[in-house]
Amino acid sequence: MRSGSGTRRTGARDIRPGAHHHATTSGAENIDPKYDYVVLALQGGGALGAYQAGVFEGMAEAGYAPNWIAGVSIGAINAALIAGSKPADRVATLRAFWDMVSSGLPANAPAWLDTLHHAFNSTSSAISAMVGVPGFYTPRNPPAMLVPDGLPEALSLYDTRGLQATLERLVDFDLINDRRVRFSVGATNVCTGNSQWFDNARTTIGVAHVMASGALPPAFAPVTIDGEMYWDGGIVSNTPLWYVLDESPQLKGLIVQVDLFGARGERPENLDQVMERHKDIIYSSKTRFNTTRVSELEQLRGALDRVLKKLPPEFRSDADVKLLRGLCRGPHVDIVHLIHRPYRYTAASKDNDFSRASVDELWAAGLDHARRSIDHMDELTASKRSGGIRTFDLAP
Repeated sequence: MRSGSGTRRTGARDIRPGAHHHATTSGAENIDPKYDYVVLALQGGGALGAYQAGVFEGMAEAGYAPNWIAGVSIGAINAALIAGSKPADRVATLRAFWDMVSSGLPANAPAWLDTLHHAFNSTSSAISAMVGVPGFYTPRNPPAMLVPDGLPEALSLYDTRGLQATLERLVDFDLINDRRVRFSVGATNVCTGNSQWFDNARTTIGVAHVMASGALPPAFAPVTIDGEMYWDGGIVSNTPLWYVLDESPQLKGLIVQVDLFGARGERPENLDQVMERHKDIIYSSKTRFNTTRVSELEQLRGALDRVLKKLPPEFRSDADVKLLRGLCRGPHVDIVHLIHRPYRYTAASKDNDFSRASVDELWAAGLDHARRSIDHMDELTASKRSGGIRTFDLAP
């Protein structure tokens, strides 16, 4: 597997609950021993997932190796590439995947003029839609509308056997199922409309679980697992934060949340910008609302704890009081929030732009943002703090 030219790589180490590890790169902060888990939460977003790969490279070179990775859609694919590789090979595995899927249009975009850059990105997305992406998907032949109803080929525009072969080649699923790193990917049950999480803490993970998480209709067909059909997890929720906190209500952890769509943006001035803003709002999954809501829940836990302490002693052994007291023990979580910000020349189809220039640009942006976040950890200002929850937002 090839690594990108000019990148710095180091063998990242798994961080076990209770273990005290130190960063391996000069100038990086030590990993605080109060954390049992370092969680990497990866949003969905197609080609924008190259940004997440850059963020992970920055974490790896500083020794911040996650021991829990939760992802949706392209975040699930990146999660599998990381968790399904030996620590020293993880960045190289990510690079192998992203070099493969960006090999169809290797030309450089003209960075000196926004208009041409925008046209290049839009053209690249159109080419991906027409001919597919190497190692990922190809247009169906015959097209789905010419296939009889009920057949799997009638349910999507593209064939994703290329992605299946790529994952089977690059990902060691035995390593994922060894549970050295907790691995969780989100999908959507087609018939119930409910979110479904596949977690190696209770499920033997295979390639189908990862592909189900990224089966976004109508482009990709649903994936059948144990008789149930699943689509992309981003249809219900594109951000894994709530799943992690629901699964571990008393989590002691650092959560690195890497989002590919920003909830905030400027006023659109043309139809393409309208579509881009629309997509950003939908797939950001109210990330700022989520982190604010987490803090509000912590405030309620604190208030409940204070009220319970005011009860007369004879009530403290009551079964209902004991139940409520258990709800007071919330998590101790620091959330570092990195968000990919669109450039002036991005288009509504940015998540389908698999050109080498765009992928390299996204990777470099993620790497830069991770390095700055780690190198200046002490300079980050808490945007919200309540009880055991702190959120930090790195603004590029």
